[in-house]
Amino acid sequence: MSALLEKIASKQAHVVVIGIGYVGLPLVAEFARAGFRVTGLDYDDRKVSLLNSGESYIPDVPTGDLAPHVTAGRLSATRDPKVLREADAVIVCVPTPLNKTKEPDMRHIIAAAGDIAANQHEDMVIVLESTTYPGTTTELLAPKLSGARFELGKKVFLSFSPERVDPGNQVYKTKNTPKVIGGVTPACLEVAQALYSHIIDKLVPVSTTEAAEMVKLLENTFRAVNIGLVNEVAIMSRRLGIDPFEVIRAAATKPFGFMPFYPGPGLGGHCIPIDPLYLSWKLRGLQYQARFIELADTINSGMPAYVVERATDALNDQRKPMRGSKVLVYGAAYKRDVSDVRESPALTVIELLEKRGAEVAYMDPYVRSLEEEGLHLQAIDPKTKFSEYDLVIVVTDHSALDKARLLAEAPLVLDTRDALRGVPGDRKHVYGL
Repeated sequence: MSALLEKIASKQAHVVVIGIGYVGLPLVAEFARAGFRVTGLDYDDRKVSLLNSGESYIPDVPTGDLAPHVTAGRLSATRDPKVLREADAVIVCVPTPLNKTKEPDMRHIIAAAGDIAANQHEDMVIVLESTTYPGTTTELLAPKLSGARFELGKKVFLSFSPERVDPGNQVYKTKNTPKVIGGVTPACLEVAQALYSHIIDKLVPVSTTEAAEMVKLLENTFRAVNIGLVNEVAIMSRRLGIDPFEVIRAAATKPFGFMPFYPGPGLGGHCIPIDPLYLSWKLRGLQYQARFIELADTINSGMPAYVVERATDALNDQRKPMRGSKVLVYGAAYKRDVSDVRESPALTVIELLEKRGAEVAYMDPYVRSLEEEGLHLQAIDPKTKFSEYDLVIVVTDHSALDKARLLAEAPLVLDTRDALRGVPGDRKHVYGL
């Protein structure tokens, strides 16, 4: 242990990050900036090639944060898991999606654990960052990575530290976002803290890996449940003839006891729509129903269908059927000013509109094409006149959206994000969520 701590303290430790996507690439950049030798291990040829060229493929990580370190020889990428044989620290940042029955898909974590075990050596610290259910680190990783030869806390050091990446956030990045860490043993925690202390301003140790895993699920369950609440408030408010956004903004003026969340067309991204269901799944095995989580999921998952119902009503008010109408969906990404379409409600909205017979196009300056399951679309030119469509549905409120032009040109708008509030102009043709 002392030899590993010395390597980390002197920045002689070789850090390998498995999975160099939205979570892994910022870590790679931070460790390289701190002076470590860093290798990104990924099976995506494009990512490996771009990183080895010093080019970024994620908006949150500028190419300038990578290229100098590649040139200096501190930073590289590979598809070969044998690089793990020379790794002192391994951080696992692989995807943890849900399968079609909304159960955890652990194959990427299991594969990463297998690669590490096949190339393991003494004095290695391994940290799992992929969001998962409580118990994953000790139940899936520990048995594969420990034993008579690799005793936990003495020869191998295993921890869990949940990622807290918020794509597009211009204030909180990897370095200034506090980092929760839990170790399988106290020694495991000590080594993981020593490693992350070089790249993170504030560390938050917890007693176990299970506690650290639960922290991440609480954070995103809190958001999912509150978004589910305001989504239902939006539905109820419209039935009462009340603007839900006006209500929420007024409630937010209370200086205590209230935190504003805003309704929208559904949940998207790699965290909020998925992570709470990991907890729900885990609890089902313990004969407990996570009722808040499941109710919130029902409401949030139903929002794209509600958007299409609102769109249909808006067209009906103009004596136009949905079938045959030209509908433009503005925004394919799940949130503003990013290119990430994972779990984006826009995809479901498009599918449901097409099922109702609409002629659907989409506009998104950050997403050039949609090649998702059942969808094969190219984004239209952002300069296209909104007047060419019977209805425009604002699903993502990108800063690039010319709101004044939209308000002036579009014959009918369904604004699911309240994006047009405050924009000067007549809004008799604008429907809200």
